[in-house]
Amino acid sequence: MSFRSCGRLRARLPRRRSAPLDSAAVSKVCAICGKKPGFGNNRSHSMVATKRRFDPNLQRVRVFLDGKATRAYVCTRCLKSGRVTKAV
Repeated sequence: MSFRSCGRLRARLPRRRSAPLDSAAVSKVCAICGKKPGFGNNRSHSMVATKRRFDPNLQRVRVFLDGKATRAYVCTRCLKSGRVTKAV
């Protein structure tokens, strides 16, 4: 039986390996607190669930990290609470 003949059978593909977490490579992670996207469902009127992502509100700002000014993606919660010092 081939994979085309039956819709239920699916070829097993190897899982993708994620790259190591780098602050320069990952754009949806806060550089200060490490906040990442959350996952959940959209619910239609008939309560059908489809997958969705809740992305954090990240802003690209110039901040002092490790004593030098650099651009980083920082969530607005860290900006408002004063966890970062902005480089002017």
